[in-house]
Amino acid sequence: MATVPDQLVWEIVKRNNCFLVKEFGRGNASVQFSKESNNLYNLNSYKHSGLANRKTVTIQPSGKDQSVALATTKTKKQNKPASLLHKSVMRKEFPRMAKAVTNQVSDNYYRPDLKTAALARLSAVHRSLKVSKSGLKKRNRQNVKTPGRK
Repeated sequence: MATVPDQLVWEIVKRNNCFLVKEFGRGNASVQFSKESNNLYNLNSYKHSGLANRKTVTIQPSGKDQSVALATTKTKKQNKPASLLHKSVMRKEFPRMAKAVTNQVSDNYYRPDLKTAALARLSAVHRSLKVSKSGLKKRNRQNVKTPGRK
């Protein structure tokens, strides 16, 4: 099967695909988002597109515990969707996970332009997995005005 260039795929899918979400703001300003699985910022752009690029990165929560799944696409398996992703589950503390993401994405020249996006996604996923502590609530430390004083 012949491979199609990434730019041609992007020109075909950039205005019309099933993952496209169009939000209309004030006036003529419109923002286009994308619900693709391999899109780190969920923006409809060529750089972040999971459909148009051969090399993509995905960071998602994995399971019920505090683990995060990092998945990259295998460039040689583009015609086999079942074995397309190389998945690894990380159950470490945050600084070690950040170092692993940096090593995987930019240090071995996979997609160095997605390093900041991958770290931002990792931070958001890790923050969403944190469980809030129950117990005593912190006291409000703001100055409370008393009615008789000026």
